[in-house]
Amino acid sequence: MCPSQTLCELATSVRAKVRAKRERRKDARPGELLHAALELFVEKGYAATRAEEVARRAGVSKGTLFLYFSSKEELFKAVVRANISGRFAEWGEELNHYQGSSEALLRYCMTSWWERIGNTQASGITKLMFSEASNFPELAAFYQAEVIRPGNALISRILQRGVERGEFRPVDPAYGVYSILSPMLFLAMWKHSFGSSDNTDNALDPVVYLETQLNTLLHGLKA
Repeated sequence: MCPSQTLCELATSVRAKVRAKRERRKDARPGELLHAALELFVEKGYAATRAEEVARRAGVSKGTLFLYFSSKEELFKAVVRANISGRFAEWGEELNHYQGSSEALLRYCMTSWWERIGNTQASGITKLMFSEASNFPELAAFYQAEVIRPGNALISRILQRGVERGEFRPVDPAYGVYSILSPMLFLAMWKHSFGSSDNTDNALDPVVYLETQLNTLLHGLKA
């Protein structure tokens, strides 16, 4: 029993704040786990990353991790969806409502990819998949379905739009997409290999690089 009403009210207020803090912490845990998993997958690769390492970096137990994600594979899929594939619907809507030229749209596509994905830790997933896809066929199939095919389809739509509007010369969109993807993939691979070192001999300005690649591509595409 509290010695006074004021102390009782204070104790009740403190307990309420503690409960609220615990609830906020609980709600934040999936995001904290995904952030920790992304860091470790990019640093160490899929095979070398252990679930207990992810839990430790997120500040929780291994058991807590498995309350949210049933396996390391499901955790990896959630990381990909949170950082890459979950954005395709948004990008598709941007394409649907874009009013400018196809040349400007292609430039916007590549530069916004760099700002949203390429220049973030998420682009390290590209290197991971190139390195480990053959060892994990289920993950490779997942990545094909949720990243590669939707991404190719988005770029194919841009190329087809340009052809239909008479802005690009006719190209096979199914193969033309690789001309667009190649410099983006190179930049992602470079960032997480040579670009991560302090050697100035390996210095590459991503913005200048993309602009140069765009100019080369557009001069080859223009009608």
